[in-house]
Amino acid sequence: MLEKIDGIIIKTKDYGETHKLVTIFSKRIGKFSAIARGAKKPKSRMAATAQPFIYGQFFVYLSKGLSSIQQGEIIESNRVIREDIMKTAYAAYLVELTDKLLDEKVPSPEIFEQLIKTFEWISEHDDVSIPIMMYEMKLYRAGGFAPTVHQCTNCGEKNAPYSFSMVEGGLLCSRCKYLDPEAILLPNSVTKLLFIFSTVGLERVGNVTVKEENRQLLRNLFDAYYDRYGGYFLKSKKFLNQIAKFNDI
Repeated sequence: MLEKIDGIIIKTKDYGETHKLVTIFSKRIGKFSAIARGAKKPKSRMAATAQPFIYGQFFVYLSKGLSSIQQGEIIESNRVIREDIMKTAYAAYLVELTDKLLDEKVPSPEIFEQLIKTFEWISEHDDVSIPIMMYEMKLYRAGGFAPTVHQCTNCGEKNAPYSFSMVEGGLLCSRCKYLDPEAILLPNSVTKLLFIFSTVGLERVGNVTVKEENRQLLRNLFDAYYDRYGGYFLKSKKFLNQIAKFNDI
């Protein structure tokens, strides 16, 4: 059956001499793969729409096997992202993480909306570290391995101070810190940020001012947490790390 589906292309792969296999993340049906026939031909109408980061409206023959795209219209090209190497690197990380953590054809409306909002932020701003962590936290929840950030993961204590435990998968209160001697004591402001990342959409956030040391602490926590629980190697993350090392030289 031919259906009209709005979605973001999060992955493309050559398929034969003239076609592309694309993965589309849509609000209504989630993530699915489809053949974009003739998309490798420069003069094909599908060539422009079957590109990474394109947010488009696609007419798709959905099937239990491999679906087929008949036509596509661009809603947002995200040209600003695709023409900037750093913005491209950030967007590539987000879509690869999304592809790895979400199951096929399982709707995730919140994640879809947050990906759209995060792309908009990346297009309009240079400082993107906080929005990316906000998206990561929500994606971890959708993937079923988000840390506990609203209370002590052991006893349920709701009052700070807290430490963050990789082993216990989230916050530990002062009474329960003995469970993990290597748990990292968090400033109260960082604890509040973790809760905001987990519960608040990017559309409700204005300019977020975070001290550089707290920003780096958060980034280190997220990286270590994903390495422990995420389970998938990400080529785009490796590239981002290489860029960061180059910028530190």
